[in-house]
Amino acid sequence: MEKKRQVVSIKLKGRTISRGCAEGKALISRDPISFLGSVDPKTGVVIEEKHSLAGKSIKGKVLVFPHGKGSTVGSYVMYQLKKNEAAPVAIINLETEPIVAVGAIISEIPLVDMLEKDPYEILKDGDTVLVNGSEGYIELLKPSGR
Repeated sequence: MEKKRQVVSIKLKGRTISRGCAEGKALISRDPISFLGSVDPKTGVVIEEKHSLAGKSIKGKVLVFPHGKGSTVGSYVMYQLKKNEAAPVAIINLETEPIVAVGAIISEIPLVDMLEKDPYEILKDGDTVLVNGSEGYIELLKPSGR
């Protein structure tokens, strides 16, 4: 009789910032993000030259970054990204500040922060992650080919 391999997912509790639930591939940055000037609102490509995600698209990703930076207009850039179907499906922050919080809420992008464990120690680029902003947790569903 063959034993089935049990898959154990990792679930981390956090703080709800923006409600909703979404799943996608993780895109990880240790650099803060300014949505105004750092991300092309039409394409979702990071255009800030020295940013760790320069040239990469945030479209359809679970975007993991420490916190936002820059102008309050960044909230509306996030909304523009959503309207242009170029936004991330969800966001995970270490600690969210008001610009990203407002942007996620008005754009209906699930956002969780202040996880019980450091997401940089658990998540890697390409991991499939579920972000449940309504219940305040994230779940690593499928590690990338580590």
